[in-house]
Amino acid sequence: MATLGFAVFNRGLHPFLQGKYTPYRSWYSSTKNFCRMPSLNKLASPCLSSFRSNRSIIEPCRVWAKDGKTIPNDELVILGIETSCDDTGAAVVTGNGKILSQVIRSQADLLVQYGGVSPKMAQEAHAQVIDGVVEAALQNANLTPFDLSAVAVTIGPGLSLCLRVGVRKARMIAGKHNLPMVGVHHMEAHALVARLTEKELQFPFLALLISGGHNLLILAQSVGRYVQLGTTIDDAIGEAYDKTARWLGLDMRRGGGPALEELALEGDPHAIKLSVPMQQHKDCNFSYAGLKTQVRRAIESKNIDVNNDPIVAASTKDRKLRADIAASFQVVSGGVASNHYVRIQLDKIVKKHNLKLVCPPPSLCTDNGVMVAWTGIEHFRLGMWEPPPSVEEPEDGWLDLRPRWQLGEIFAEGRSISPSLKRARIHPSLTSSIQMSSQHNS
Repeated sequence: MATLGFAVFNRGLHPFLQGKYTPYRSWYSSTKNFCRMPSLNKLASPCLSSFRSNRSIIEPCRVWAKDGKTIPNDELVILGIETSCDDTGAAVVTGNGKILSQVIRSQADLLVQYGGVSPKMAQEAHAQVIDGVVEAALQNANLTPFDLSAVAVTIGPGLSLCLRVGVRKARMIAGKHNLPMVGVHHMEAHALVARLTEKELQFPFLALLISGGHNLLILAQSVGRYVQLGTTIDDAIGEAYDKTARWLGLDMRRGGGPALEELALEGDPHAIKLSVPMQQHKDCNFSYAGLKTQVRRAIESKNIDVNNDPIVAASTKDRKLRADIAASFQVVSGGVASNHYVRIQLDKIVKKHNLKLVCPPPSLCTDNGVMVAWTGIEHFRLGMWEPPPSVEEPEDGWLDLRPRWQLGEIFAEGRSISPSLKRARIHPSLTSSIQMSSQHNS
């Protein structure tokens, strides 16, 4: 996944939340109106171009007080742990954005074996490597837990069985070494990592988050404050990619997205006529269920038999047919954000409207501990953290896991809502939770 941020405005002033780590009040501010945003072609419908906001934005100060002593930015060190789905990640990052280490263990073999993510198998795989991943991250950074300022960990959204492994490990480290904890929203981490790689990116900015499980178009107003302009209302794009790749008989060891992108280079993107979903809807939402059906019918119409002829055994003619379908699918779906195609198309849009496109490097586009650590730093600076857990906390104790967790408040004009979301048990959004906490503390 990648975060594609459109930075167009400056910074302002917002009160800091108070906590044990108290920021010095050495900030400055300037507030600018959020002016009219151009539409993002078919990705963003008129609701975006009509959206306006006038917000005050957080600008963190450069030092903090801990136990009466100041901590320079480069001495603030946070360990980030990520286990929300099928990648086990850990990283150590400093307050000034220096990545001291990054370790990731993939479950690619399991994806091939089970044809996708199996929650129980993924949990067991996380449990087998989590200790080694965290230890390697600390060793590569030449640090011990005693050198850390806090521990950040993804608590949602994601697979609850997988989230549990990372949260339990983080709480064990924090409790044993008396470290504060920061619970991180997985999608906010993907959005905020753009501020790690592009230091000039200030709030507010527009972020397009595209991953295997989510599509989100959000207005980022400040840390913890987001407006959701659009999201996926049915099948995730990752599911559409994985199923299309399997239907075409591709090698799934690297995932459906990379396999399709590679094959699409050999095909004609205009050879198969596929309709663009949601064109008649006056909102910014995404849909892939109908597109999957179109692709399946196209494959059936070409009499492609992947059971007897995987791509490696396909004839030249058959391979060309599959490549044409892959290329046509990629153009209509928009690709995944680590995909080269979607970056090229977005670059055209921002140049047309004189905006700036911020794309994190590919190493930070997949699930990783760096983005979790950096988001932990952003929250920690503002006093948004939890005290150290008890060192005697039972292993089977209750954990704050949020598998269904909205990032921000929904922009309501002309939206489409999935029936499944109407019935789902969803945790209050990160934005509303922070607003309620702020009101309670004031």
